[in-house]
Amino acid sequence: MFLNDSMGVQSPAPAIPRVEGRDIVMVGLQPWYFKTGCNAKNIARLLAADNRVLYVNVPIKRRAFKSKNPDPKILPHITLLKQGEDTIKEISHNLWEFYPESLIESVNWLPSTRAFKVVDQVNNRRFARNIQQAMDRLGFRDIILFNDNDIYNGFFLKELLSPSIYIYYLRDFLQGFAYWKKHASVLEPELIRKADIVMANSVYFAEYSAGLNPRSYYMGQGCDFESFDPDNTAPTPEDIAGIPHPIIGYIGALDSERLNGDIIAGLAKAQPSWNIVLVGPEDERFRESPLHQIPNVHFLGGKPFGLLSAYLKSFDVCINPQWNNEITKGNYPLKIDEYLAMGKAAVATRTYAMKIFEGHVYLAETPEEYEELVKKALAEDSPFKVEERIRFARTHSWENCVAEMYRAINLLNISTPHTYGMDSNPKMPVHGK
Repeated sequence: MFLNDSMGVQSPAPAIPRVEGRDIVMVGLQPWYFKTGCNAKNIARLLAADNRVLYVNVPIKRRAFKSKNPDPKILPHITLLKQGEDTIKEISHNLWEFYPESLIESVNWLPSTRAFKVVDQVNNRRFARNIQQAMDRLGFRDIILFNDNDIYNGFFLKELLSPSIYIYYLRDFLQGFAYWKKHASVLEPELIRKADIVMANSVYFAEYSAGLNPRSYYMGQGCDFESFDPDNTAPTPEDIAGIPHPIIGYIGALDSERLNGDIIAGLAKAQPSWNIVLVGPEDERFRESPLHQIPNVHFLGGKPFGLLSAYLKSFDVCINPQWNNEITKGNYPLKIDEYLAMGKAAVATRTYAMKIFEGHVYLAETPEEYEELVKKALAEDSPFKVEERIRFARTHSWENCVAEMYRAINLLNISTPHTYGMDSNPKMPVHGK
């Protein structure tokens, strides 16, 4: 899965041993307590099979903590802090979740990146102090620090926590988003340069990182095959059961910076007998979109992760109607793996990151091609194609991804045998609150 040298990214030697008995601290953009799945959670579970892992939730901003109407998604963290509960919770053997206590300041509004870095360092110091306290309770030392794409909260942690290895995981081009663009376009290249290892989930991101840090590697992307099992016998959800076929479906966030609503509208208007089903939370532009006035477009809202495959089973063709822009061109489309894992035909916008799906997915060069490709997907579907899609998707496992990260860690030649880690006795109870 590593790129060869001709593609500008180093290739480590094969058959390098697993990493075992280490203490690993993970920071990132998504708290563990969010109900949605994420890459870092899947990686953490696999790392914990051979190592001790502390998964650190995103620190709470002071403004959110004091707000009378905070974002409901972060209420579990705010409530825990206000009630004085234990900030470390055991998830499973060798895997803990940590709720940082210190509040950080909202500083993204600062126009000067130099000024932003000054305050961001203060935030990072508070964050690092909390992490160190949690590490001390668990007896963690000589850590591997894994930063899941958190440019701001993770920027100074290498200096503040002095890990033996600092890994930056690049899985999303945050510089393309309005919120991140101002400061991330300066800070992320700096962060990539100073990381000991950069792991990327797409070829595009690996090539981009390799231009800044020669220890940049493509680790690929995994899929949760248990959750997206074509043999799942879950009943058809009521809100999709009454929708006539053919159903052309999309599952995921309805994010106007990523998705082209005109493609959806074009399909619905050109083919009134098709029903376009959209499963996922909407951003403001989608909520106000004229798509809601088209009778054969159905917005079913966000659903629990465990129910997504039940909706997918009802789709005749799946779509990923992305823009081809700065945000999407290199972004690995996890939902494509999920579609294919269920054996479903998929039509998607052709982007750089979609190259690896060539031959398995119908790729549209332009919005106008979507209608013809959906027709083709409906006409060509067969049991053989269903099985072929499933086989291909199953090559994208989290086990393979973590194995590539282990190779990169060992390639550094700085890991040494450890007699602690897995056998250390945590200073907290075995079963946290």
